[in-house]
Amino acid sequence: MSAKFIGCGVRHMTIHPQRKISDLIQSAVSGAVEAGDLPNVGSVNVAVEKPKQSEHGDFSTSIAMTLASSAKMSPRSIAEGIVSRFPDDPMVEGVSIAGPGFINFALSDDWLRDQVNAIIEAGPRFGSLDVGAGERVQVEFVSVNPTGPLHIGHIRGAVIGNGIANVLEFAGYDVQREYYINDAGNQMRIYTESVYVRYLQAAGRDVELPAESYPGEFVLQLGKQVYEALGDELVDVDADEALAKIGPLALEKSIEVIRDTLGRLGIEYDSWFSELGLFASGDWEAALEKLRGRGYIAEREGALWFLGSKLGLDSDSVMIRGQDRGPSYFGTDVAYHYNKLFVRGFDRIINVWGADHHGHVARMHTVVEALGAPPESMTIIINQLVNLKESGETVRFSKRADNFVSADELLDVVGPDACHYIFMERTAKTHMEFDLELATRESSDNPVFYVQYAHARLCSVLEAAKERGIDYADGDVRLLVHPQELALMRRLNEFPDVVARASEALEPHHLPHYAYEVGRELQRFYEDCRVLSRDASDAELTKARLRLVAAARVVLANVLRVMSMNAPAKM
Repeated sequence: MSAKFIGCGVRHMTIHPQRKISDLIQSAVSGAVEAGDLPNVGSVNVAVEKPKQSEHGDFSTSIAMTLASSAKMSPRSIAEGIVSRFPDDPMVEGVSIAGPGFINFALSDDWLRDQVNAIIEAGPRFGSLDVGAGERVQVEFVSVNPTGPLHIGHIRGAVIGNGIANVLEFAGYDVQREYYINDAGNQMRIYTESVYVRYLQAAGRDVELPAESYPGEFVLQLGKQVYEALGDELVDVDADEALAKIGPLALEKSIEVIRDTLGRLGIEYDSWFSELGLFASGDWEAALEKLRGRGYIAEREGALWFLGSKLGLDSDSVMIRGQDRGPSYFGTDVAYHYNKLFVRGFDRIINVWGADHHGHVARMHTVVEALGAPPESMTIIINQLVNLKESGETVRFSKRADNFVSADELLDVVGPDACHYIFMERTAKTHMEFDLELATRESSDNPVFYVQYAHARLCSVLEAAKERGIDYADGDVRLLVHPQELALMRRLNEFPDVVARASEALEPHHLPHYAYEVGRELQRFYEDCRVLSRDASDAELTKARLRLVAAARVVLANVLRVMSMNAPAKM
């Protein structure tokens, strides 16, 4: 898997069935209004869903019930008016009315068969959409203080943020992935001082860590590395001079460790943004002036305050903590978001934060409003905590002295693919358990293995056909009439809808769920439809089914790629 998800270049205009049905309904409503069958109901938001029961068709809408009040008509009459004006389209085989006014739609079997060829032709572009229309979106995720290695909770945030960025890019957005480096402020000062003490200890000096410090194994080893690099150079110099030299070196080594861990996950950022840069560029002062000009800044009690109470918050927040103490964490975050929205001009920013930032959310939404940006320009996603399980028991899986599960230790055991799948399959807002034993099991009850094995089996079937000298390039998809063949086609053509839903809701968990359902549909297909038959009379059917297998391989490979997972040819 490449280090960074790559978009599909020249975009293939994938048919998005759910959106197309919605567009056709819009056209039918307009036609009914023009014909006098419906009153002018103004702008219509058409919601199209998949029915829970397959006998109701492939899609359904309750628009007739939605319009009943404004149109002053019965839902059934509205539905009849819409159906009578529904445009002919090769994608739709049947339109019917059910119950009080639900309108159901069935996809055409011939269209589904044609899509087999369309999927193969599109290849890695199948499923990509243009719904984003090039809108500039920044996704900022992980952004943990560079004061130590990443832990298991950070990996969950990394997978969720990366999944959101990937699916947005696949849906046609112009996406930038960013890591915000907290290289200024009190925590960085404490970290640098801790490394300095460990450096002196490595040099043989009898010094102790102050009460406020980072005592972990990582800082201990980093102090030794600094001593190996500098020797006694800073042992007898002024502490401030030593800290000024050790700080950048410690930061560089910490960022290198974080980069390496994220690289093992296959995650690469477009930008590593320095907090210190906010002050060098003047963005900090510019953000303050903008808020002051809009009446949201006040000086009192020797500090500078953001007047969030004027916009509904329970209290105001300190931006500068008093004379010579500098900006607060909140204050620098204000400047950072000013930079995102007003300096770099992103249309939309998405922050993926850990559970410890929950109390910060309301303040930041209020700041965006105070700065004058549209509320919808920022979305904050909080990913909840993770517990590690083995044999049904919570385990402390760490060789370190610190009380956390290191990301590298987890990757050593389960690998990046399991991390991407398992952390992505649960919504960010739910607490979750990572079952270590299940993640490493090579059996069908491990969804990671199940999905990747499904792809490998597709590759195996196609390879076996090649070894037998079967060329299925001219396979006639019109021979695919078995119900399970059609069921598989339906499942494959859900992919664009899944991409649209995941990108719209910023919910990448739809991807692993869909991948698993494709695997299940393939299993049912294999049980009912023999692909490689040695009976000469089945030669044409074999070629047709091989085309369906090839289409399934394309779709499953694309889903795995958007999830930053490998699509193995062998298992």
